[in-house]
Amino acid sequence: MDMDAFYASVEQLDNPELRGKPVAVGGTSDRGVVSAASYEARKFGVRSAMSSVIAIQNCPDLIFVKSNFKRYHEVSNQIRKIFYEFTDKVEPLSLDEAYLDVTENKKGNPSATLIAKEIRKKIKEKTGLNASAGISINKFIAKVASDMNKPNGQKTVAPQEVIQFLEKLEIKKFFGVGKVTAQKMYRLGIFTGKDLKEKTKKYLEQHFGKSGKFYYQVVRGEHFSEVKPSRTRKSLAAERTFSKNISSEIFMITKLEIIAKEVEKRLKKSKVAGKTITLKIKYSDFTLQTRSKTLPYYISDKNVIVETVKELLYQETMKNSVRLLGISLSNLNTKEGKPVLKNEIAVQLKLAF
Repeated sequence: MDMDAFYASVEQLDNPELRGKPVAVGGTSDRGVVSAASYEARKFGVRSAMSSVIAIQNCPDLIFVKSNFKRYHEVSNQIRKIFYEFTDKVEPLSLDEAYLDVTENKKGNPSATLIAKEIRKKIKEKTGLNASAGISINKFIAKVASDMNKPNGQKTVAPQEVIQFLEKLEIKKFFGVGKVTAQKMYRLGIFTGKDLKEKTKKYLEQHFGKSGKFYYQVVRGEHFSEVKPSRTRKSLAAERTFSKNISSEIFMITKLEIIAKEVEKRLKKSKVAGKTITLKIKYSDFTLQTRSKTLPYYISDKNVIVETVKELLYQETMKNSVRLLGISLSNLNTKEGKPVLKNEIAVQLKLAF
């Protein structure tokens, strides 16, 4: 199940004057980024993660609204309750998207297609929002299918249709194939699922590493990941994008101390600690660099985090001014702790710092 243009749709729902107009959730500054775009805005090429400057160039009449995550969480919880009316096997991917295993469901309905229709109808009645759905034999195909008839639609890929569906599918529509990977596949003569299927497992592993095995399997309809209602968190992080680039390490340390405090707060809230500290640096030319260090003990104290991050910062000279800094803790002691719900956000973005 996947909500349609969720953040933007909630804003249009709450503000009738925005309905039917191109809306973007995000910031309007030079460093602003589009978090979500309404379908009216998408017609002009406005997409999530796009620079606000480029978005306005594409759509001069674009209306920007500030994000309201408290409200989005509220609506998401309403939607989640509807899911649980049908099955307890719900694996949230985000506030607006989730996998549902309805093989055995609370309604005793043998048709996943009809269940999806009923869920979408209830979501519309309860929230006033539209949802789309993909129905198939595994998570990968269901995910791909959920995008086929958006907005406010659904697509069922029956067992006997799976291979034909995947062979005809454009490679860029395969879940997990981003722009960079798609371009690489094009250079290798892979444009459709059929082209991908013709490549051997060894060939794909040579060109795509561990992902090669994944591509080899999914194009054959093989994806064995179960719908998991909860998971164990592997990392926890916080990062900041700055309104102006920073070129001095002294100023960077000041910002990193604030980020470390936020990481400490979230660690204590989740009751976890970690051994591996990673410093994330995005330069003004958008190149990304990470530096990590693993300690011999678990830590959650910001002072220890800061001292380790300082060491990582001075590990080598800055090659350019910096637009973003982030700190993450991994190698967590979650095996000794409690599972973390899938929809908990592991990275909190703070813009225009």
